[in-house]
Order: sequence, then structure tokens, then C-alpha cells
Amino acid sequence: MKLHHSRAARFAAALLTAPVALAPMMATPAHAIIVYDPTNYAQNVLQAARALEQITNQITSLQNEAQMLINQARNLTSLPFSALQQLQQSVQKTQALLSQAQNIAYDVQKIDQMFQQKYGNVSMSASDQQLVSDARSRWQNTVGGLQDAMRVQAGVVGNIDTNRAQMSALVGQSQGATGALQATQAGNQLLALQAQQLADLTAVVAANGRAQMLTEAERAAAAEQGREQRRRFLTPGSGYQPGNAQMFNNRN
Repeated sequence: MKLHHSRAARFAAALLTAPVALAPMMATPAHAIIVYDPTNYAQNVLQAARALEQITNQITSLQNEAQMLINQARNLTSLPFSALQQLQQSVQKTQALLSQAQNIAYDVQKIDQMFQQKYGNVSMSASDQQLVSDARSRWQNTVGGLQDAMRVQAGVVGNIDTNRAQMSALVGQSQGATGALQATQAGNQLLALQAQQLADLTAVVAANGRAQMLTEAERAAAAEQGREQRRRFLTPGSGYQPGNAQMFNNRN
């Protein structure tokens, strides 16, 4: 009985010591153990977020720069429309009409010379035939001035349709401009159109003023010539001389 008890005690002791002996055999190597550090993990996540934010900002910056370059390219794009040729042709047409002025043209020296010859003081030594010739020449100048004024007016009226078409085209180009340069060029051409219209208006005023001044000058010269002719008529010896007039034949 005592022997059996001793065996049981030894078996129990062996069972108790077995885990201790097997524990070193079942233990995990130190280099294979994963240690979780919350602080380090949070720092890594924060660094990754910051890096992603920087990349996003760089992409946004590149997009803004690309858009800026696109806008600059649009602003530097030239307007594919020009009304300069048509405007110049309208101005040249009006200038041609002014240059065709009859008799007394738009020249200061010629005007002074003509007024001295035809519109100055009537010469007392001029013959009656010369007085009549000068009066007729002044009348022709007046009629020519009126005709020139009407021709200029007709030319300016003819430019209205061209100006209307150019204005419509320029306004459309200005409204559809893709950049600042195109809008500026369209605006400059609209100003050129206004300048052409002002040139036409100036031509009309000049032609009308010329015609009016020729009319007034003819009237003044005619009044002066009338006084001279009256003086000659009333001057004894050279004016009207009374004489005998025979109304019926005296048959005896």
C-alpha cells in the first residue's frame, strides 16, 4: 500500500512539472512577436494625411497654372476680323468727292486769288462786257458749289449702309470675344468707325458751308456791281443821253 502511494505521488509530480519542461519548446521566437504601438500608428496616419494634402495642393496649383496659361492665350488671341479696309474705302470715297470741287476748290491760295479776281471791289475801268462775264462766272461758282454739296451729301448717305453693316459685325465680334485682346481690338475698330462717320459729317458741313459762302459772296459782289453800273448809268456823258424819238413815220 505504501509502494502504490509512492508511485502515485511520482506520477502527479511528473504531470505538474511537464508544462514547465514543455513551455520552452512551445514558446514563440522574440523576432516574430508583433508589438502594437498606438502612438506610432497615429503619427504614421497623420504623416500620410499630410503627404496626401500636399499632393492635392500641388495638383490644384498645377490646374490653376494651366487655367491661367489658357486665359493668357485667350487674352493674346487676335481678333479674326478687320473693318479697316471698308472704313478706309468710305473715307477715300468722301475725299474723292471733296477733291472734285468745281472752280473754287478747298485751297487757301486759290480761294484768295479767286476772290481777289471775281469777288473783290468792282473795277471802275472794267468794261460792261467784263462786268457781265464776271457776274456769270460768280453765278457758275455758286451753282457748282451747290452741286458739289449735294454730291458730297449723296456720297455720305451711300456710306450709311456700309457703316451699318460694319457696326453690326463689330458689335458681334466684341460680344463674342474670347479674350481681352479681341475685345480691345473690336472696341478700337468701333472707334475707327465713329471717326469715319465724323469725317463724313465734317465733309458735309464743309461742303454745305462752301456752297453757302459762295452764295453770300455772289450776293455781295452782285450788290457792288449793281452800284457801279448805276453810277455809270447816272454819270453825265457816259450814262443815258436823251434824244429825239420818232414814233411814227411822218409822211407828207
